[in-house]
Amino acid sequence: MNSALHTFAQIDLGGAGGGGRNGGGADGGNAVQLLVLIASITLIPALLFTVTGFTRILIVLGFIRSGLGTPTSPPNQVLVGIALFLTLFVMAPTFNAIKKDAIDPLQKGKIDQSQAFDRGQKPLREFMFKQTRTKDLALFVSLSKMERPKTREDIPTHVLIPAFIISELKTAFQIGFLIFLPFLVIDLVVSSTLMSMGMMMLPPVFISLPFKILLFVLVDGWELVTRSLVQSFN
Repeated sequence: MNSALHTFAQIDLGGAGGGGRNGGGADGGNAVQLLVLIASITLIPALLFTVTGFTRILIVLGFIRSGLGTPTSPPNQVLVGIALFLTLFVMAPTFNAIKKDAIDPLQKGKIDQSQAFDRGQKPLREFMFKQTRTKDLALFVSLSKMERPKTREDIPTHVLIPAFIISELKTAFQIGFLIFLPFLVIDLVVSSTLMSMGMMMLPPVFISLPFKILLFVLVDGWELVTRSLVQSFN
């Protein structure tokens, strides 16, 4: 993945229109570059979803929906939209740093594409290091069979990314567990009450669902969850 990004960063399409002057060899080279460019572009959505806070946010929102017992509300499209814009909000300082250190100098011609790539990944690596557990990072360093790194700069990006993803999954499930507990308590109370009344044929979810939605609305659940999610990245 890292090599594909390097290839994408170093592609120069300035000679795409000069194939006629350079002959068939140049046309073939430009065609290969264009193919690599298109293939690299397909990695961009996956990278955005895996090297940002998108994974954590989306999983936590999914836990909320499961805890409420409403599998189709909010719909998947709404959850993805909320997760995307919360991700943009959380990642705004990192994206601004990338724009300032890499994109703007590149557009002004002060640095080349390779330098822009190296500068651009530094703020993103800092964000991932901040959210990655040492244990998860040590796991992938060990699996890669590389020499023990002395500093963060010695850890390649292709080792950092999977460690970051694993850490994000663990954090998301920890937050989701805490969110799930109040809903579980309501389900247990309603189920015990129905059994004590001899109403064992009535599905407890029919009674507990309105109470869970009411509780979530009364405590302003969306505000609490959003606040907790954003603060979890600080």
